[in-house]
Amino acid sequence: MDKPQKKPPLSGIRVIELARVLAGPWAGQMLADMGADVIKVENPDGGDDTRAWGPPFVQGADGENLSAAYYHSTNRGKRSIAVDLKTAEGQDVVQRLAASADILIENFKLGGLTKYGLHYESLRKINPKLIYCSITGFGQDGPYASLAGYDYIVQGMSGFMSVTGEPHGQPMKAGVAIADIFTGIYAVTAIQGALIHAMKTGEGQHIDMALLDVMSAVLANQNMNYLVSQVAPQRLGNAHPNISPYEVIPVSDGHIILAIGNDGQFRRLCRVLGIEAVASDERYATNKARVAHRAEVRSLLISETAKWTKTALLSACGDNAVPAGPINSVAEMFDDSQVRARGLRIDLEAADGTIIPGVRSPIVLSETPLAYSRPSPSLGEHTEEILAELNQMEESKA
Repeated sequence: MDKPQKKPPLSGIRVIELARVLAGPWAGQMLADMGADVIKVENPDGGDDTRAWGPPFVQGADGENLSAAYYHSTNRGKRSIAVDLKTAEGQDVVQRLAASADILIENFKLGGLTKYGLHYESLRKINPKLIYCSITGFGQDGPYASLAGYDYIVQGMSGFMSVTGEPHGQPMKAGVAIADIFTGIYAVTAIQGALIHAMKTGEGQHIDMALLDVMSAVLANQNMNYLVSQVAPQRLGNAHPNISPYEVIPVSDGHIILAIGNDGQFRRLCRVLGIEAVASDERYATNKARVAHRAEVRSLLISETAKWTKTALLSACGDNAVPAGPINSVAEMFDDSQVRARGLRIDLEAADGTIIPGVRSPIVLSETPLAYSRPSPSLGEHTEEILAELNQMEESKA
C-alpha cells in the first residue's frame, strides 16, 4: 500500500504579507514553498512595485502582461487580495486577516502602519499569538530608524562594497540585491523560531529585522579580520583576504576559479602545472607564506595556466583533487548537468494556462517536501475567495 503523501512542514500556517519589492516578499515566498498559506495584501492601484520592474515581462496566453519577471522571482505560491489601507474598510479587512493568522510580515517605514491601526501593539490585542515581523532599512530604533532603506545604499553603508571590486577600481555592489535577500532569509529563520515559541506558550512576538544589521553581520571573516587586527580590509578583486591562491586565474581561452584551501591542494596544483619546486619553496609552501607573497604566487601560476585551455585544466584539476571551477553565465548555469539533475528550474501553470518558469527553493526535506502548487498571483486574483473564507471562519466562531 502506498504511504499517504506527507504535507509540507508549514501546512496549516497562515501568513499575511504586507510587504513589497524584495526582502519581505522573499521571506513570504520561502514560507509559501514550505506550505504556508501566504496572503499577499496589495494596493489595488498597481500592486507590488515589482510588477512594473521590467522588461522582461511575462506574457499571458493572449499576449497580456502578467507582470515583470522580477515580480515572479519572489511571489510564487501566494494568494493576492487587493486592499486599500487608506480606507476604514481596507483596515478592517487586514485586522480580520490578522485575527486569523499566525504570522504577519510588513516592510513599511517606521510607524507607517500605526496611522491605520495595523501596528504590532494594535494587532496583538486582536491576536496575542501573532508573530509580527517588521522589515526596515535600519530597525525600530537608532538615529536612522525613520529613514527608508534601500539595498544598494545598505551594501555601501555596511562595508560590503569596501571589500568588493578591484583594488584600484570603484567599490562594487553585488550583482543581485543581497541585503534584501539575506534579510528575507534571516527573517524566515526568526519567524520559525518565534513560531516554535508561540506553539509552546501561546505567545506571539514582534520581530525587528533591519537590512543594515543583516548586511553588516554577514561580512563574517572580514568583520573578524578587522576586529582582531584593527586594520580595515580592502578590496582584493577576486582574491581572498586569508587564503592564497583563491582567485580567478586566466587560461588560454578565458578564466577559471582556483580555490586552494590547504597546502596539500597547493602541492597537487603545482604538480599538475609542472612546477613542483614552487610548492617546496619556503616562500610558498604554507598558506601564511603564500598570502604574504600572493603577487608572486599569482605570477608563477598564470605563466603556466596560460598554456592550458579551460576544459583541459579543469579536467586535470578534477583528476588530482585540486578545487577548481568554471565561471558560468546564467544560461550556462541552467544548462549545467548538476543543476539539471537537481531540478532547480520549475515550471508552474497560471490560471490562463500560461507556463511561468521559476527556480525552486534550495531547501530539500526528506519527510515533508516543499510544495510548488501555483505561480505568482495576478493583482487581487484571490480577493473574493479570501473574503469568503473570512466570512465563513467568523460565522463558524459566532
